[in-house]
Amino acid sequence: MAEIKFEDALKKLEKIVADLEDGSLSLDDALGKYEEGIKLSRLCAKRLELAKKKVEILMKSEDGSVELKPFDESYAAEEKTKRGKKGS
Repeated sequence: MAEIKFEDALKKLEKIVADLEDGSLSLDDALGKYEEGIKLSRLCAKRLELAKKKVEILMKSEDGSVELKPFDESYAAEEKTKRGKKGS
């Protein structure tokens, strides 16, 4: 699927749901819409997860300052380990 903005993907997904709920599509058309909807749903979920991780990084600065750091898996694992040790 080509790069699409989150908001546009969500609008397309809402339209697909409305079309499916309408019940006037043929079985083949409904299956095609359903497949497209699943892809859009996964794309939206992935984007939301990335946004959530970025917010968590922003909120977790140790000295109280607010600083946005780019998310990467190694940083997230390191932060998770630090939080786990503090709770012990």
